[in-house]
Amino acid sequence: MKSQTKTAPDESLTTPKDNSSRLLQFIVDTAPEPGSTLEVAEGVYWLRFPLPMSGLNHINLWALKDKDGWVIVDTGIGDKVSRDIWKKHFKTLMGDRPVNRVMCTHLHPDHTGLAGWLCRKFDAPLLMTRGEYFLCRLLAADTGKPAPREGIKFYKKAGFTDEQIELYKARFGGFGKAISEMPQGYDRLTDGELGLINGREWRVIIGSGHSPEHACLYSPDLNVCLTGDQLLPNISSNVSVWPTESEGNPLEDWIRSCHKLKEELPEDVLICPAHGIPFRGAHRRLDKLIDHHEKALDRLLEACREEKLATEVYSALFRRQINDSNRIMAVGESIAHLNCLKSRGLIRRRLNDAGQFVYKAK
Repeated sequence: MKSQTKTAPDESLTTPKDNSSRLLQFIVDTAPEPGSTLEVAEGVYWLRFPLPMSGLNHINLWALKDKDGWVIVDTGIGDKVSRDIWKKHFKTLMGDRPVNRVMCTHLHPDHTGLAGWLCRKFDAPLLMTRGEYFLCRLLAADTGKPAPREGIKFYKKAGFTDEQIELYKARFGGFGKAISEMPQGYDRLTDGELGLINGREWRVIIGSGHSPEHACLYSPDLNVCLTGDQLLPNISSNVSVWPTESEGNPLEDWIRSCHKLKEELPEDVLICPAHGIPFRGAHRRLDKLIDHHEKALDRLLEACREEKLATEVYSALFRRQINDSNRIMAVGESIAHLNCLKSRGLIRRRLNDAGQFVYKAK
């Protein structure tokens, strides 16, 4: 995550804010100011933190009362502004009581940025899924290293120009600069796992697509679900293919996860997302997200009646201008949609004479 990017990595380029939010029931009309808190259910506090980018300028974090202490869900980005806000919350909200556990829904720096700092400060365990914890450690280990050969090949095959490759190389390895050092151990979260927080049952629901093993936290007792980036009210989360898994099909994973959440959550559950305002109407929103991506796939298939590079299909998917600030995300989302169509048997892919992948509808 780089502060100069105009669109946050959590946010998809495929849809700007859409009008489906008018079908949702939000708990407040306007978002609170950064640094503020609001109790949204018994013992569940909404903490709004700023983010240093214009495209998505905030993240919602959650503090859950836990008998003599607290459970923190997601931590904010690893900068001084966020640390200072936490220090105020330790006193004004949390009454200087300890943090018993730190949970991160997934690996992205706005969610894990201060996990290590909080865990060390309170000698608290870190709770994450295995896929998220180890990929976070892996990306952090790339900090300061040169761009790998695999990444350069990946973007050349996608259709990047030499100038765009050089920009990728210059920006590579910045992940670890946005997070404090992660703990060297963690407690693993697994799908369906049950646990008690403040005497109430909470269940882990794992989704995929935006990240490999994203954990949501659902309390049937409170009818509340902390969904991280797996379910947002106004934007679709970024779903991209990355050089580390170039043949992956995260979009199919994302669509399956939307169906899964619809099966496991009641319609009237209070959704507490990482971005935007908490709302009710989960099934309507999930239907909208599924429909949005299926329609994007239809447009892309039509665009591929003639052979296309991944960098030549932006107009079929995106309404935003693609430039240096969001090109990596754009090509990642394009390949995610192309890989999905390829997996469904609807398009073919071949290498052209320039060593680039071209795609054509069957």
